[in-house]
Amino acid sequence: MLSPSSVPRLVVAAPSSGSGKTTVATGLMAAFAERGLAVSPHKVGPDYIDPGYHALATGRPGRNLDAYLCGPELIAPLFLHGARGCDLAVVEGVMGLYDGAAGEGELASTAQVAKALRAPVVLVVDASSQSRSVAALVHGFASWDPQVRIGGVILNKVASDRHEELLRDALDASGVPVLGVLRRVAQVDTPSRHLGLIPVAERRAEAVDAVAAMAAQVRRGCDLDALWALARSAGALPDEPWEPPAYDTGARAVVAVAGGPAFTFSYAEHTEVLTAAGAEVVVFDPLRDERLPEGTAGLVIGGGFPEVYAAELSANEPLRKAVAELALVGAPVAAECAGLLYLCRELDGQPMCGVLDASARMSERLTLGYRDAVAVSDSVLAAAGTRMRGHEFHRTVVEPAAGAAPAWGVRAPERRLEGFVQLGVHASYLHTHWAAAPGAARRFVERCRTS
Repeated sequence: MLSPSSVPRLVVAAPSSGSGKTTVATGLMAAFAERGLAVSPHKVGPDYIDPGYHALATGRPGRNLDAYLCGPELIAPLFLHGARGCDLAVVEGVMGLYDGAAGEGELASTAQVAKALRAPVVLVVDASSQSRSVAALVHGFASWDPQVRIGGVILNKVASDRHEELLRDALDASGVPVLGVLRRVAQVDTPSRHLGLIPVAERRAEAVDAVAAMAAQVRRGCDLDALWALARSAGALPDEPWEPPAYDTGARAVVAVAGGPAFTFSYAEHTEVLTAAGAEVVVFDPLRDERLPEGTAGLVIGGGFPEVYAAELSANEPLRKAVAELALVGAPVAAECAGLLYLCRELDGQPMCGVLDASARMSERLTLGYRDAVAVSDSVLAAAGTRMRGHEFHRTVVEPAAGAAPAWGVRAPERRLEGFVQLGVHASYLHTHWAAAPGAARRFVERCRTS
């Protein structure tokens, strides 16, 4: 079995969003998995949805690599943790290759991750409106940062044989080989809505078909042998795999974690950190389960799309009451974004759990971006003054935005108070990555034992 430090790996990047990274990366994962390889799937940045498609393609958890949320020093260790026991790792980039956190240089960019992983980059280029200019584009990306190795190009949305010939002729002098040519195929498109692609959990059968179509297109259009050889050229990493800190905590506390179609946003490491901290993690579906798991001592409600399922969530009155009763007795409850909405009095006029004296509604304005935050109030997750980095991504508004004891003071772009701390509840729009702050999970589980 390969050591994770030497696992063959590729980073799939592009000049900009919309070039076809998800199609190529997911298709490569599925195509190599079909060859019998154990493929480790990864996604640069805070995205929750693409990893669901990656998991479907590979049969392994999709994992995120986010240098802003976790720090650059954790990128390689988290990668090695996910790649254990695998024959190949495929990393899908975010935005354009060199795009990162606003005003932070290369921080959180695909280029930074590729360098941290010593991995060759496959550049996916939307060639639909160019011919000879593609060579200048590829040359610019390949020469911008000498530490980023562009190992090949996959041309996407190629119109015809003649178009392909013109593109290949132009790229002959670039020194960057063409490793694939993909034509536009409508069935590969995956439906979107207000926050991007529709998650796998909401369209399982269609998602399976979409992944199969991506794999078929990649098999037809890409040189898998050349891509495999490129992946094997990646150098060994000196880092050790990340391990969730384990604590000798005695009896395990049952922590219920919301799942199902309405609550699909969660990092794989969260349950691993909770388990290492002494939790028995039990997943439940607020759309269908009328009771919390037996013995629930704490509750984690992550992100997702409760606004899409507001009527169904509201109709499950027994569970709403159970959540409210748990919060009322002071049990630890950690709610992020969708979880925040679920704890409000109402969401778009539909009754929710009523734990928070606040109402939520859909908005036309997209709130998106990384956030630097400091804990304002002592809570089940953090002591006041604790600094943490997070990410916001929503088209909803909660009024008021903060309670009498706010969760966070946020900077980006304006300074503001945000979220709610009351009894054992910590509710906020901020998505955080607990691999970077395992103390939050330890504090949460300890409170589960003593509340």
